Amino acid sequence: MRKSDFYFELPEELIAQDPLKERSGSRLLMLNKSDGSMEHHIFKEIVDYLRPGDCLVLNNTKVLPARLMGVKEDTGAAIEVLLLKRRENDVWETLVKPGRKARPGTCISFGDGCLRAKVLEIVEEGNRLVQFSYEGIFEEVLDRLGEMPLPPYITHKLQDKNRYQTVYARYEGSAAAPTAGLHFTNELLRKIEEKGVETAFVTLHVGLGTFRPVKTDNILEHHMHSEYYQVTEEAAEKINRAKAAGGRIICVGTTSCRTVESAAKEDGTLEACCDNTEIFIYPGYRFKVMDCLITNFHLPESTLVMLVSALAGRENVLHAYEEAIREKYRFFSFGDAMFLTDSFTKDNK
Repeated sequence: MRKSDFYFELPEELIAQDPLKERSGSRLLMLNKSDGSMEHHIFKEIVDYLRPGDCLVLNNTKVLPARLMGVKEDTGAAIEVLLLKRRENDVWETLVKPGRKARPGTCISFGDGCLRAKVLEIVEEGNRLVQFSYEGIFEEVLDRLGEMPLPPYITHKLQDKNRYQTVYARYEGSAAAPTAGLHFTNELLRKIEEKGVETAFVTLHVGLGTFRPVKTDNILEHHMHSEYYQVTEEAAEKINRAKAAGGRIICVGTTSCRTVESAAKEDGTLEACCDNTEIFIYPGYRFKVMDCLITNFHLPESTLVMLVSALAGRENVLHAYEEAIREKYRFFSFGDAMFLTDSFTKDNK
């Protein structure tokens, strides 16, 4: 299977640069994963196509305002630090630009010195381990000084940090948002629960590797980045109960999918657990837990397009993307959504 099998031409003007005023007002392309048929809707209408007994799985990770703009203390040269992963206490693995200015021993100042960082060493892929020093609580300092680490294809400045968070974000640790969840409002979630649909929250801290391109032509040679996930006992029980009763497990986003599929036992059941996952899902994969998927439109030749193709078939997905481009849907993080489902039948109960 070749990377080029998942290529499509995307006009640059369809890359969404800003979030819509109303989260649930985005468009929704419904794709029947069996026969490839499609329908066009508004996202808030998704409640009509969920059924009592279904279980919606959502990733409650919270994005860190992890982009810090500082200066080298010895020269005053501008330098950018992006937090990737906390190693221990105040030691973080980071991506520093420009890297040539961040040799071990380099000291960087942020916010007129209320936050300082010292480069300790260079690790894999040129990332830097840095140790921070500050007064007070690190998260509060970071919230004051940090910017949201928006993907490289978004060039506009985000006016409201909360628009790159889901309304149910709880546990900080992500370098990127689980963007399929950005379409949900508290009101929409309330309507979904009132309909008899369970909501199960799992956690997967999204790494910057989610934006890394597949560089090998043979996709089987691609190595996935590692991400931390957790499934609570409550979430496992809800998912197992819905599955046993014949309800559908509907994952909100590829991160929720990767979490439950990583945690699943061979019989498709879940237990409370936490671990790191490097799972790579592409056509031919047999899903153990997930039945349907709510997701955004992804980059050409990305592992995310491959995952979606594993559920609905490569030809069906690429045909749906062609339709979305023709109808001028908005793509990527702040874009519109897809619902890969098994039925277009409304449930008005």
